[in-house]
Amino acid sequence: MRKHERVNSPIKAVGLVRYVDQRLLLVRSQDQVAFYLPGGTIEPGETEQHALHREVAEELGVFLREPEFLARYRTDAVGRGDGVQVDLACYTGAVDGEPVASAEIAELGWFTRAEYAEHRVTAPAIVELFADLESGL
Repeated sequence: MRKHERVNSPIKAVGLVRYVDQRLLLVRSQDQVAFYLPGGTIEPGETEQHALHREVAEELGVFLREPEFLARYRTDAVGRGDGVQVDLACYTGAVDGEPVASAEIAELGWFTRAEYAEHRVTAPAIVELFADLESGL
């Protein structure tokens, strides 16, 4: 029974939303095709904000200041297999420097909604987030 419950439980994750001039900061890890928000999974015992601070420091090499909750998305998880869902808590916040690809991040970039849509693989949560950002979330 426990094994079955784990399969149905969504992956709990956090992501940093940096949206400037209709461009969203996105990253791609070395083992993924899709770009997604800087952030990652919440480890046991971590709060969303603690996980966000840790992931932003690891992936972007910057310190996050004053994170504020923005939105939550529960959608299919990219690259995790059929039926796997992600529960993504999105936060905004200032950073103390210029983000750079660090740790497992292969590349980062600032994308418009149209540019992101042109990618071969996109994350459903990011597609929804772009729509919400453009409508004034």
